[in-house]
Amino acid sequence: MATHLQDTATLHNGVKMPWFGIGVFKVEEGSELVNAVKTAISHGYRSIDTAAIYGNEEGVGKGIREGLKEAGISR
Repeated sequence: MATHLQDTATLHNGVKMPWFGIGVFKVEEGSELVNAVKTAISHGYRSIDTAAIYGNEEGVGKGIREGLKEAGISR
């Protein structure tokens, strides 16, 4: 059972996956998307559920880059 944002589940292949994540389905490109991803990272989220079909990869990428930089986290 997860109690913290950083808690993980171990998959059958040994990979650890965060229990909690932020989804960006139907979030349009723009500053709102970038800020949402940055804010999620600053609050401890480490999983971002995204897909090319959402069409918002540019904003998600920018949010991740800026969020990690501001949080002092190396990729």
